[in-house]
Amino acid sequence: MTTTFDLILKGGTVVNHDGTGLRDIGERAGRIAAIGDLGQASAGEVIDCAGLHILPGVVDSQVHFREPGLEHKEDLETGSRAAVLGGVTAVFEMPNTNPLTTSEAALADKVSRATNRMHCDFAFWVGGTRENAGDVAELERLPGAAGIKVFMGSSTGNLLVEDDDGVFSILKNTRRRAAFHSEDEFRLRERLGERVEGDPSSHPVWRDEIAALQCTERLVRIARAARARIHVLHISTAEEIAFLENHKDVATCEATPHHLTLSADDYATLGTLIQMNPPVRVARHRDGVWHGISQGVVDVLGSDHAPHTLEEKAKPYPASPSGMTGVQTLVPIMLDHVNAGRLSLERLVDLTSHGPQRLFGMARKGRIAAGYEADFTVVDLKRRETITNAQAGSKAGWTPYDGKQVTGWPVGTIIRGNRVMWEGEIVTPGQGQAVAFSEALPA
Repeated sequence: MTTTFDLILKGGTVVNHDGTGLRDIGERAGRIAAIGDLGQASAGEVIDCAGLHILPGVVDSQVHFREPGLEHKEDLETGSRAAVLGGVTAVFEMPNTNPLTTSEAALADKVSRATNRMHCDFAFWVGGTRENAGDVAELERLPGAAGIKVFMGSSTGNLLVEDDDGVFSILKNTRRRAAFHSEDEFRLRERLGERVEGDPSSHPVWRDEIAALQCTERLVRIARAARARIHVLHISTAEEIAFLENHKDVATCEATPHHLTLSADDYATLGTLIQMNPPVRVARHRDGVWHGISQGVVDVLGSDHAPHTLEEKAKPYPASPSGMTGVQTLVPIMLDHVNAGRLSLERLVDLTSHGPQRLFGMARKGRIAAGYEADFTVVDLKRRETITNAQAGSKAGWTPYDGKQVTGWPVGTIIRGNRVMWEGEIVTPGQGQAVAFSEALPA
């Protein structure tokens, strides 16, 4: 009797817990049903993946899609369009929207806006504040919640908890892993005079490496006192990598493609386009973050996709806002690093799929394994392309990598068995659903 599937991915090189090798994948009812030689099976749809690599669906666990309140920069539909064009199958979106995502009602509103409208699957970080500290244990378990996010240094938006007592009041009530923007606000205020009008290269002088390290050291101390698990976002300094190596029992951390690719030398040509918080720094810090990748200290990659309009970015520093696009370029930029020998394809999968599953407890996502949701990022490891602004799915319409040639390109985005993007075209309307988490499953 012939085995039948809804979809078969045929003849691709699969990268999963078994290693890397030629395998077929059969999908049924949105989940992976079989892995191996399915030459005798049939399916409603067969996709020829010969010459391509099939990765577990890439998860970008830090994006800012600006809805509600700042839709002129981005919205959930356009941000997720950029995501799937870049091979990303799920995103965790940040709470610094307007209104802030700090309540059950605000989270439910975002989930409602996203469901069957976003092109990829999604979860939303809930902002931790002094006011909702007593409620975070309930908030972090709500449907669609990725967990609690706290800003210890000011960035875009009005979420800020800069003091130790405020952070402790939140962490003592969390049960899931809480995420942090770790820059010391007190030091940032003291150093405002280091900003040079019209000179974005002074951004990392103002928001220096000490501000980052000092805050991360404080954060780890507070987490230990609260007996809580923490996740330090967008690591940007060599010193933080060295410090966190000794605190992996409580702290995980994220790196971004821009901190792995750009350096302070690029301010001369890109200016405010690469103005970010925490900043792109001198090359030794980029090398330090790469050391964290090679030594396994870095747990996940996130793009920190944070779009602004070109008109806004054109304002003279420091009136210019911090943030750049990134969700669409995460996969091609990192595949280019794979081809350059800076990390293996298996390590990339660990950072973008297995790592998020392990850290955040996604239910049935993040692995190519029977019973898991059929989320795949299909890539041509040897395709040479040039990244351009014209390709941008984001409403912002630009990328700091405009004109950059890369080797390695996302060919297809498959989510719960649906071919969403293929060869640069979105072929299925938005069918995004909330990611489920094992620590917050419905009763």
